[in-house]
Amino acid sequence: MLRINGKEQDVAGQALADYLSSVGYNAARVVVEINEAIVPRDRYAGTILRDGDVVEIVCFMGGG
Repeated sequence: MLRINGKEQDVAGQALADYLSSVGYNAARVVVEINEAIVPRDRYAGTILRDGDVVEIVCFMGGG
């Protein structure tokens, strides 16, 4: 189990990029932090979510 935006999720072993896609995030419009470290966008595909990780996903919103 890991915690994503405050909710327990059972997605350990999944690549970050795959997780983002599966839940409808546009990887170009989010910033992801795992265990208090920002993950560079070019590493999303190679970053594997692990038991105990704390993940925060922040979306960019447009407006005026």
